Amino acid sequence: MLELSMIHTLALAALAIFAGHGVRRIFPVLARLNVPAPVLGGLLIAAGGLMAGQWTRMTFRFDTALQTPCMIAFFTSIGFAASAALLKSGGRLVLVFFGVSIAFALLQNLVGIAVALPFGLHPLFGVLAGSVTLTGGPATGLAFAPLFEKAGVQGAAVIAVATAMAGIVSGGIIGGPIATALITRHRLRAPLATRVKGAQPVGAHIVEEKLAEPALHVPAGEDRESYVLLKNLAAMLAAMWIGSALSAAFESLGLTLPAYIGAMLAAALLRNIDDATRVIGISQRTVDDLGSVALSLFIAMALMSLDLRALAGLALPLLAILAAQVLLVAAACVAVFRLMGRDYEAAVMSGGFAGFMLGTTANAMANMETLVETYGRAPRAFLVVPMVGAFFIDFANALLITGFLNVLK
Repeated sequence: MLELSMIHTLALAALAIFAGHGVRRIFPVLARLNVPAPVLGGLLIAAGGLMAGQWTRMTFRFDTALQTPCMIAFFTSIGFAASAALLKSGGRLVLVFFGVSIAFALLQNLVGIAVALPFGLHPLFGVLAGSVTLTGGPATGLAFAPLFEKAGVQGAAVIAVATAMAGIVSGGIIGGPIATALITRHRLRAPLATRVKGAQPVGAHIVEEKLAEPALHVPAGEDRESYVLLKNLAAMLAAMWIGSALSAAFESLGLTLPAYIGAMLAAALLRNIDDATRVIGISQRTVDDLGSVALSLFIAMALMSLDLRALAGLALPLLAILAAQVLLVAAACVAVFRLMGRDYEAAVMSGGFAGFMLGTTANAMANMETLVETYGRAPRAFLVVPMVGAFFIDFANALLITGFLNVLK
């Protein structure tokens, strides 16, 4: 057995991320479908380990001590994005879209349970193949996997990755055609002022503008970039510290919670206090960058040590659940279209909805960008979808999953 230290494991995870980027360059279709590079790189290491074990009987043991802190750091960055002022600024459309997303995340879990039970599987198997990995993506699936394993879902991490990967591919494939069918069937057209084919989608950066950088006093002699980075890193670590106490308090009440829930709640509290007082001066862009790095390392480390043989015998139920989930989201797109106004922008939003309810926000943005390049700009869609898909749905979904875990464990 070859044992890798904490530093060796972290270094291999970092290298795996760039190996994943290399795979995306070699196979451009993976990039077009927005399959994350850390997922590809981590699976590449896991597959290599599996083959090495079969051919040479050599096994690997990774020191993943930093895996959980990286996971908590990422979800802490999500917590910092839960700004009540930002949600309010999006207006009624954001609230409606957010409500629809939560409702269909709940339905994803109910559909997953309904399909899992006839196969004789634990009902939480259906939840894991529901909003955990589809609405949540690979990060949420891997974060919750230990709790699902503890609750009786064997091979939860491998199931989470397989479902999330299939969801990413599905979300990238069906979103555009569904929206195109709605546009064609209802003979919709972009507003005349925005009807410029091939133009950059106006509205793509509205969310960033609403999270404008706060005014910041930098001490004399300090480099601005490093000071901003350190300040926001300190804020994230403080939220993680407070969150650990909150999580311990929840667990003392008998609640089953992932390790990051406390930090996520603490970060949301700090964000809204800072919105009201500007005492901290949180830079959401910097927090997002830190969270993105932590997420990439977490996913790569989590996937490197997967036992891919655990998927044996589960292919049929996973395919059945995925087929049902794709049909559910396709139907949901029609509901989104109607609820969001039955116009061109609503059709574009439905394509984005399919992207992040099956895959990731990157899928949603790619779906919408393809549509606006053909039919014209959709600024409201580029405000509403990323605001919900990138910020608010992950927060709500974590609480939803926690409820299912506590009821069905």
